[in-house]
Amino acid sequence: MRAILAPQPDQAAIARLSGDYVYNSLMHTTCVATMLSAGHAPNALPQRAEANVNCRILPGHTPGEVRKQLEAVFAEPTLSVKLATEGISSGEDEVSVTPPPLNKEVFDALHKITEQMWPGTPVIPEMETGASDSKATMTAGIPSYGFSGMGIDEDDDRAHGKDERLGVEPYFAGVEFTYLYLKQLAGK
Repeated sequence: MRAILAPQPDQAAIARLSGDYVYNSLMHTTCVATMLSAGHAPNALPQRAEANVNCRILPGHTPGEVRKQLEAVFAEPTLSVKLATEGISSGEDEVSVTPPPLNKEVFDALHKITEQMWPGTPVIPEMETGASDSKATMTAGIPSYGFSGMGIDEDDDRAHGKDERLGVEPYFAGVEFTYLYLKQLAGK
């Protein structure tokens, strides 16, 4: 990680980390076709096709930049790429929000409760790959952070799937963690 953050990023380190889908999504804007629709009958060639492409845009970039890059990648003059905002973007020129600096009070409380519940577990800030919940508060100048005390089995991560789930024990541990953390932040 330090090698890719250096003034002259180590290209071998970038290539190695890019091979892991989690790290790749933290270092690059990523776009995935999440819904496809084509044709009007099961026995006929489709006359039209449509894809919804969901992009997670790195801070400092705009939807318009990503749309233009997608058009260049597709390189098909009959294909059009349109921005579908669904209320989460104000348009093509909206620059992604820059993460706030870490707040000592917020993170001291986080470290304290984490150590209380799970001794020896490190707290490691990272960019979230999918949350847009803080977009409105960050745009208004309110530093915002996300956290979760709910453990997810990395071999059973079904986020956003039809069978998305969370174990009973991790759920209740997360509820307790959130309660204790907010109580600590609020001054008991």
